[in-house]
Amino acid sequence: MDITAEFKDLVAQYSSVTAEEMTDDMRLRDDLGLSSLDFMTLLGELEDTFDFELDVDRATQVVTIADAVKMIEDLREA
Repeated sequence: MDITAEFKDLVAQYSSVTAEEMTDDMRLRDDLGLSSLDFMTLLGELEDTFDFELDVDRATQVVTIADAVKMIEDLREA
């Protein structure tokens, strides 16, 4: 499974939008309805799923699905 699909599957657990309905330009909070608590919980799941340690300052700059996927790709390459 590719990173984008896996990420969307994780986000779908916290949103009323299904992974199949998500587009890369959707905003995690505004379009998908993630609360601050959902977002922080999701960040923990991302660390476990993709095996990296997340910088909270960088994570708070993530707005869209594309932003998140780019961050994950960058962290996995580091």
